[in-house]
Amino acid sequence: MADPSSYRPKPGQIPDSPGVYKFRDEHRRVIYVGKAKNLRQRVANYFQDLANLHPRTRTMVTTAASVEWTVVSTEVEALQLEYSWIKEFDPRFNVKYRDDKSYPYLAVTLNEEFPRVQVMRGAKKKGVRYFGPYGHAWAIRETVDLMLRVFPVRTCSAGVFKNAARTGRPCLLGYIGKCSAPCVGRVTPEEHRELAEDFCDFMAGRTGTYIRRLEKDMMQAAEEMEYERAARLRDDAEALKRAMEKSAVVLADATDADLIAVAEDELEAALQIFHVRGGRVRGQRGWVTDKVEAVDTSGLVEHALQQLYGEERGDAVPKEVLVPALPEDAEAVSQWLAERRGSQVSLRIPQRGDKKDLMVTVQRNAQQALGLHKTKRASDLTTRSRALEEIAEALGLDTAPLRIECYDISHLQGDDVVASMVVFEDGLARKSEYRRFQIKGFEGQDDVRSMHEVIGRRFKRYLQDKERTGEWEATPESAATAGSAPVPAATGPVPAPALTAASPDDESEPREDDGRPKRFAYPPQLVVVDGGQPQVAAAKRALDELGIDDIAVCGLAKRLEEVWLPDDDDPVVLPRSSEGLYLLQRVRDEAHRFAITYQRAKRAKRIRSSPLDDVTGLGETRKQALVKHFGSVKKLRQATIDEICEVPGIGRRTAESVAAALAATAPAAPAVNTATGEIIEEDDGGSS
Repeated sequence: MADPSSYRPKPGQIPDSPGVYKFRDEHRRVIYVGKAKNLRQRVANYFQDLANLHPRTRTMVTTAASVEWTVVSTEVEALQLEYSWIKEFDPRFNVKYRDDKSYPYLAVTLNEEFPRVQVMRGAKKKGVRYFGPYGHAWAIRETVDLMLRVFPVRTCSAGVFKNAARTGRPCLLGYIGKCSAPCVGRVTPEEHRELAEDFCDFMAGRTGTYIRRLEKDMMQAAEEMEYERAARLRDDAEALKRAMEKSAVVLADATDADLIAVAEDELEAALQIFHVRGGRVRGQRGWVTDKVEAVDTSGLVEHALQQLYGEERGDAVPKEVLVPALPEDAEAVSQWLAERRGSQVSLRIPQRGDKKDLMVTVQRNAQQALGLHKTKRASDLTTRSRALEEIAEALGLDTAPLRIECYDISHLQGDDVVASMVVFEDGLARKSEYRRFQIKGFEGQDDVRSMHEVIGRRFKRYLQDKERTGEWEATPESAATAGSAPVPAATGPVPAPALTAASPDDESEPREDDGRPKRFAYPPQLVVVDGGQPQVAAAKRALDELGIDDIAVCGLAKRLEEVWLPDDDDPVVLPRSSEGLYLLQRVRDEAHRFAITYQRAKRAKRIRSSPLDDVTGLGETRKQALVKHFGSVKKLRQATIDEICEVPGIGRRTAESVAAALAATAPAAPAVNTATGEIIEEDDGGSS
C-alpha cells in the first residue's frame, strides 16, 4: 500500500486549466482516469487526509504510485479524451457498465451490392444500418417476416446467394414472394437497393407514406376490378400495420429520444435505456455496474452517456436524451453529443407530461433489474458460501456464521421508537423468523440505549426458554445478572421451534396452538447491528450482562460501509468486491427496511387515533356513525347523553361511556396562535 504523499505533485506543478488525469500503480498500469475543469483543484482533492476520503477513493490513491495529466483547451475535448483513455486502458477503478445480455439488432448491410436484412450482435460495422436493440431475436424475425411482404429484400447468407446465382434457382423465399430474388436477376441491383432503402425508411419511423400509398393502390386496383391485386395490397398494408403495432406508441409528438434511468445502492447500480423513435419504443437495454469509484447519480449518467454514444455518429445519437440527473458538466456533455450527431441534442430532466410518465416506467425497469441481479447473486450457493467464509475470516470466527441476526432502530425525531430483527440462514432471508420490538425502557431518542434494550430482551428471553426446557443449567452468578436467566453450558445452534418476539407484549408475537408464545430457542452465530462503535458496544454489553460469550457481534456503518468489532478502535474494511460485504449489506438493509416499515405503521396508527378508541365495545362502524351524525368529535363532545342516544345503534350505557371517554380527553384550554393571538379552533372530524 503506497503513501499518497510519496507521489503527490507540488501544487505549482499542476495547471489550473481543463484536462484529463491518470493514476498509475507501481507496475505503470493505469488504474483510474478522470477529467476536470480545473486540474489543480481536482487532483489536489485526492491528496487530503485519508480519513476524509471515500473508502473507494482511499483504496485507489493508496494503490496508485503516480499521477499524470494532459492539458486540453476545452471541457468537450476533456470529455472526448477521458472516454478514449477509459476505452484504451480499461482502468480498474472506473465505472464500467456491463451488459446483462448481448442485445440483438436488426441490421441492413447497405455496404454490400445487394443489401441484406439480418439479425446482428456485437460491435457495429461501418456501412451497416442498425435498428434496435431488441429484447429478443425472435421479435426481430417476426417483424422482418411481416415486412418482407412489402419490401422483399434479400435475407440469405452469402453462400446461399452464390449457390442460387450459380444454379439459376432462387431459394424458397423467392418462390413465395418474400424475396425479390436478385440472385437470379429478377430485379436489378438499383431496384433491390431502392427496396432496402425503403425498408430502412419504414423502420426509421416514416411509416405513414408507405401505408397510404398501399391503400391508394388498393382502391385503384379495386376500381379497375383487379380484385386479386387489391386483396394482396390490402394484406400488405395489414402486415405493415401489424409490424408497427409491435412497438407501442408512447409519445404522441413522434419524438426521437433515449430515456435513461438509474437504480443504485452503495455497491452497485443498474441502468435502463428506452430507445424511442417516431414516438414508439423501438428498443430497450439494461446494464449493471459495480460502483468501484465514489460516484453519484449524475456521475453514473455521465459514464453511461460516454459508453452509450462514444462510438455512435449521426442519427444513432437521438435529438433528445432524457436523464434522471444532469452530469456535472452538462453543457460540455450536450456539446459533445451534438458534435457526434451533427446537430443540436437536448440533454435534460423531464419535468411533466408523457415524457415524465415514461421515465417513471424506465425507472421501474431499472429497479426491477437491480433487484433481479441481486436475487440471482444471492441465490447462488457457491457465492453464498464464499460470502460466509469471507465474513468468518474477516471477523476471526471459528466457523462460518450459518445463522445471522441483524438489528436496527427506527424512529421519527424520537417518537414511535421501534426496532427490528431480521434473520438470514445460510445467506438467505428467513422472513418467518423476523421480529419487531417496541422500545419500552425509556422515552425519547437514544439509539445506543435502544440497541442495548433490544439485544438484552431478545437474549434474556432465549435463556429463559432454555431454562424452562432444561436444556441449559442456570448458575447463581448468571441468575443474579440476568434476572434468573441461565448461562449456556454449550455452544452451537439447537434445533427448536420458530423464534418468538422479545417479550409477551411486543406486537405481532407468534404463538403456539395453545396460545403460549413461541420460543427464542435458536441462537445465531453472529449478531449484526446497524451502526458503528457505540451500537456495537451496547450490544456486546447486553450479551455480557447475560453471561453470553459464544455469539459474535459486529456493526456495519452505512456511510462508509465499515465493519466494527467490540473493543476495536479501527474498523475492519472489507474489499469493495467482497461477497462477504455484499451479504452484510443485504442483511443490514433488510433490517432497516423492516424497522422503518413498522415505525411508519405505528405512526400512522397513532395519527389516526381518536378518543373513541378507548370506549370498550365501540366498534369501527358505530364510531363512524357517531362522527357522521355530529360532524366532528368536537361537536360530539358537546352533546348530551340523550343526544348521543339518538344515534342508531347507540344505547344509553354506550352513550354514557362515550361521554365519559370524551370528557376525560377534553382539552384543558383552547390553543392559541402565539404570532397572531388567534384562538385555533379544534377540528378533529377526521379522527375516527
